[in-house]
Amino acid sequence: MKKLFTSESVTIGHPDKVCDQISDSVLDAILAQDKMARVACECCACPGLVLVMGEVTTTAKIDVEKIVRDRILEIGYDKSGEFNGHDCKVVVSLNTQSPDIAMGVDSSCEHREGGAELDTFGAGDQGMMFGYATDETESMMPMALVLSHKLTEKLTEVRRQGVIKGIRPDGKAQVTVEYVDDIPVRVDTVVLSTQHEDWVDMDALRAEITEKIIKEVIPTTYVDENTKIYINPTGRFVTGGPDGDSGLTGRKIIVDTYGGYCPHGGGCFSGKDPTKVDRSAAYMARYICKNVVASGLAKKIEIEVAYAIGRARPVSLCVNTFHTGKLTDEELTEVINATFDLRPASIIENLKLRQPIYEKTSRNGHFGHKEFPWERIDKVDELREQAKKFEN
Repeated sequence: MKKLFTSESVTIGHPDKVCDQISDSVLDAILAQDKMARVACECCACPGLVLVMGEVTTTAKIDVEKIVRDRILEIGYDKSGEFNGHDCKVVVSLNTQSPDIAMGVDSSCEHREGGAELDTFGAGDQGMMFGYATDETESMMPMALVLSHKLTEKLTEVRRQGVIKGIRPDGKAQVTVEYVDDIPVRVDTVVLSTQHEDWVDMDALRAEITEKIIKEVIPTTYVDENTKIYINPTGRFVTGGPDGDSGLTGRKIIVDTYGGYCPHGGGCFSGKDPTKVDRSAAYMARYICKNVVASGLAKKIEIEVAYAIGRARPVSLCVNTFHTGKLTDEELTEVINATFDLRPASIIENLKLRQPIYEKTSRNGHFGHKEFPWERIDKVDELREQAKKFEN
C-alpha cells in the first residue's frame, strides 16, 4: 500500500517560535534560581510589542524585559525599522498560581489518603498526552518531520554563518514522504520558504537554497526525477516575524511533537514547569515509546496517558503498536506499567526535569535530540525482562 505523509517545521524566527523561546527563556531563568517554582508563562508578539503573561509562584528575582530583549536579538531581530529587540515595547503581566490549582499539586488526593512519598503531589490539570516512536529513522522519529527540522536548522545555520546572503530569521519547511507498506521509500515534495531582504534576487536565492540547503539535507537515495521542490512559492517574503504575523506561545504544538504523525492532546509545552503534566507526561510518554522500540518489542508505538487534576496516578494508559508488537497491546500495557512510574513526582525525579533546560526545546522540536533526558535509552533490559512473563 502506498501513501504520502507531510510534516512541517519552522525556524527560530517564526513568530510563534519567537514566543515559545521567550516563554521557555523566562522559565529557565526562574528554575536557575528556584527549582521548585511554579511557572505558566505565555507570550504573544505583534509589530512593536511583546506581552509576557501568566502565573508564576517563585522566590526568583529575574528581569523579564531583559530576557525578552536578549532572546529576540539572539534570534536575529536586530534591524531598525522592523520588529526588533532594541526598541519593541515589552509588557509584563505575571501573577501567582491560582490557589485552587496549587492545592491539588501540593498534596494529591492519594497523599491525603495516606499514599507513598511519590504520591505527594498530583497532576496540575486534567488532560491526555501522547507519545510516539518508530524505527524508520535513527532518532526514532517520523522521517518527514526529521527532514523538515533539518531543513529549518540548516536554513538558520547558513543565515548566521553568512553562507547565503540576504536571508532573515523567519522561515519554514515542509516535506512529503512516500511510504510503501509503511516503509519510507522516497521524498515526494519539499517546500521551503525564507524571509529575505528586499534586494535579494529570487532566482539566485532559489538556486543557492537548492544547492546549499536542500541537497545538503535530503538524502539522494530518497530523491528522484519526480521529486518536486518549491522555494518561496509566492515569489516574495520580505515582511516576516511578528511584523508579518502575530506570534503566540504554544501554537506550533505539532511542530514541537511528531509532525502530525500521531494524535496530540492539545496542551502546549513551552513556558510550563514540570508539575504541568502537559509537558512532563508528554516527555515521559516519548521516553517510554523510545525504549519500547529500542527493546525490539514493537517497530512503532503510540501511547496515550491521561490524568485528573489533583490525582497522582493516571486515570488511563492506552497502547497502540499498529500490529507491529511482539506482544499484544494489552500485554505491552502491563509491561509498561510494571516498568515505568507515571506519577508526576516520579516523572520529574526520573527525567531530572527541575533544570533550566527548556529554551533549547523550543527551537527545533522537543523530541529526537539526544541531549534531552527523555531521549535516553536505558530501560531496554527491564522491558525485555518484564516481557518474558508472556512468552509461550
